[in-house]
Amino acid sequence: MTRNNTVLMEQPSDQDLDPDTELMPSYKLSDDFAQLQHARIMMVDDEPITMEAVQTFLEDVGYREFVLVEDSTRAMSQLQEQKPDILLLDVIMPEVSGFDILKKLRKDPSFAHLPVIILTSSLDAETKLTALDLGATDFLSKPVDPSELALRVRNTLAAKAYQDQLAYYDLLTNLPNNHLFEDRASWAIERARREKLKVALLHIRFDNFKKINDALGPEVGNELLKQLADRLTKHVRASDAMTRNAAEGTPWADVFRVGSADFSLLLPSIDDIANLAALGQRILDEMCKPLQVLGNETYLTPSIGIAGFPEDATDTASLIKCALNASSQACEQGAGCLQFYSTEMNEVSIRRYRLETDLHNAIVNKEFRLLYQPKVNVHTGNIIGAEALIRWYRADGTTVPPNDFIPIAEETGLILPIGEWVLREACHQIGCWHTEGFKLKVAVNISARQLFETDFVALVESAIAAENIDPRYLTLEMTESQLITDVDRAVHIMRQLRELGIPISMDDFGTGYSSLSYLKQFPLDEVKIDRAFLIDVVNSQKDQALVTMITYLAHQFGFQVCAEGVEDQDQLQLLKGVECDAYQGFYFSPPIESIKLTEMLRGAVHNSDIID
Repeated sequence: MTRNNTVLMEQPSDQDLDPDTELMPSYKLSDDFAQLQHARIMMVDDEPITMEAVQTFLEDVGYREFVLVEDSTRAMSQLQEQKPDILLLDVIMPEVSGFDILKKLRKDPSFAHLPVIILTSSLDAETKLTALDLGATDFLSKPVDPSELALRVRNTLAAKAYQDQLAYYDLLTNLPNNHLFEDRASWAIERARREKLKVALLHIRFDNFKKINDALGPEVGNELLKQLADRLTKHVRASDAMTRNAAEGTPWADVFRVGSADFSLLLPSIDDIANLAALGQRILDEMCKPLQVLGNETYLTPSIGIAGFPEDATDTASLIKCALNASSQACEQGAGCLQFYSTEMNEVSIRRYRLETDLHNAIVNKEFRLLYQPKVNVHTGNIIGAEALIRWYRADGTTVPPNDFIPIAEETGLILPIGEWVLREACHQIGCWHTEGFKLKVAVNISARQLFETDFVALVESAIAAENIDPRYLTLEMTESQLITDVDRAVHIMRQLRELGIPISMDDFGTGYSSLSYLKQFPLDEVKIDRAFLIDVVNSQKDQALVTMITYLAHQFGFQVCAEGVEDQDQLQLLKGVECDAYQGFYFSPPIESIKLTEMLRGAVHNSDIID
């Protein structure tokens, strides 16, 4: 047999690609062609030029997702990994032929019905009959007419879509059914195992549906199910459902109907299963709203169970079982409940969700307060400034540690209104101290979200103008790890702040990347040595060396140096020896109320550094 690797690239006529071309009885493509263009097309051919030519043409008519496999020995592994919608397969290839691949395909239940179009230069009837006998869907001889190829691919995909709709989708709700759910779940777990990811499954059940269905009849029951499916699908926000990424082959989150009134939500890539409490609660809140059927309000109350891979299960069947068990536990607690499979995880998740809810209320109810930790000159012992530190005092008198609520505020975006309040409150306090004659510098911690997600410079200008204070007395503290997320933009913003006359301090220096190049790049006024280096600095030569080095380098760059977490006289003496400029810590004072710091300032005998 001779091989002809030429692929004709003639453009099809408008008639050739008319979207209303008859494809199969009662099935038109005019409304669905755009959806078919998202199909993933895999080609296996030992001639890369041929594949590239075919890809170029198919791209011209709208297709975008391609997987090209030149080494036929990798065909099966790529099929398992990429899950294509159609396979264009050459026959004559070294080591593994197209016939061999086709045989393996049809023996694998996952690919028993995968459309396969054979592309080969062979013209003999035996090759064609062999390919069709082995389960090929269609057959095209090279050189391939591009118009015919486009129509064959389109028609084959349309037929597959039609068959998939019947086999894998629920006719009543149009949601993927249990068969497709199990396939997607297995694929997600295999991918997660391979790429060290986490998968979550939410099982949503409506236990009172049967009573309503029996009482009002199947017509009403069907309408209720359609409304539930529609509401559930629309409520899963884009941020909760991972959008399909063509380059990475990432599947999207999907809602499935897996029982009479049971639904599943599969999340194939999550950061932490504990964070799903908020999503589960939003679904509960939405699904508990009344449904309108035949002019009457009807209530269906869900119970939600959540399980995760690999925390709770290591395979598909176990994950489904865990989610089902969790939903049963939720049902036992009463309608409208959410339950994680792991009791410990459930407690952590619910606690986190409640804390997030309380955090919203704390903003509205003004439950935050600023404390101020004095900043002291190492050599004179005078107070030269203070760091503003936020504290949360609940209405019931309890307090929430910053380490508990600040990370949640960062994740949810609540750090933006909270951070603005801290900035304005600190500026107000600076103004109050100025009125009394205390020119005290106050440092405010700034998060990366504040810096990059808002017009931060304008916000700072507004806060300063509102209190009519000298910008030199507001210091903004930023950590190195925050700044390196976007160095160029950070430098630009920092320079704008410096032009306003605002000092900038790098907090926790030494605990992040600590690249010396950052000291050169960032327009800083101060470097703060993290408390971690002070804990054992008296006894540890390594810590002493680090503190000495940081201080020396900062001074060489023209920066002031402040040490955090000073707890005793020995630490202070060591800081004096290395010429550190300032310190904070419980040795001098813990964070205190502004009124107490004011009293401390009034009682100071030598306050030349703070009194104008």
